[in-house]
Amino acid sequence: MIGMSRAPLVAAVALMAFAGCSQQQPSPLLTPAEDVRAADTFRVQFETGKGRFVVEAHRAWAPLGADRFYTLVTNRFYDGNKFFRVLPGFVAQFGMHGDPDVTEVWESRTLADDSVTQSNQEAFVTFATGGPNTRTTQIFINTRDNRRLDAMGFAPFGRVVSGMNVVHQLYGGYGEGPPGGGGPSQDRIRDEGNRYLNRFHPRLDSIIRARVVRD
Repeated sequence: MIGMSRAPLVAAVALMAFAGCSQQQPSPLLTPAEDVRAADTFRVQFETGKGRFVVEAHRAWAPLGADRFYTLVTNRFYDGNKFFRVLPGFVAQFGMHGDPDVTEVWESRTLADDSVTQSNQEAFVTFATGGPNTRTTQIFINTRDNRRLDAMGFAPFGRVVSGMNVVHQLYGGYGEGPPGGGGPSQDRIRDEGNRYLNRFHPRLDSIIRARVVRD
């Protein structure tokens, strides 16, 4: 029997592998679809270097915010995020992706405002906003009673139901960012991602993974 030459066989295998790679779907974080409608109530467990905490989200409190949170978590957006703005006695904030390409995509996916139905008391979780209808991916956890934020349109969608002691342990030694302080710059996070944070603010705590644990 005449054997097949190894060269054509290798070429055929390489061609098949190339074809398989070309058919791979791009990351949903770079090509996001519409937000998924979340369950009425669901829980998300965050694993950090300091331990775990659990956020219970309530769609009735802020439906658009809850849906966005669910969509981001199920697409693993928060994995690897840094707690870049931790101001003890105020908030612990996260939600800027470590990859600037991902941040750029999601910055254009703004949400309309939800009505404020809950108060920004300690342990309540809320999307950050830069003004009306500008919410995207950034979230803060209130680490004290911040009910003064209610009148400013900050609409909580959930609360930490376990592990609030972990939230209080997150590193907050860098302080506020520019222009008010010398902490992490959101502009540089946007442009450089975790490369910037790892170099200049290495003590920041990270989210190892965030997963829905109960729909």
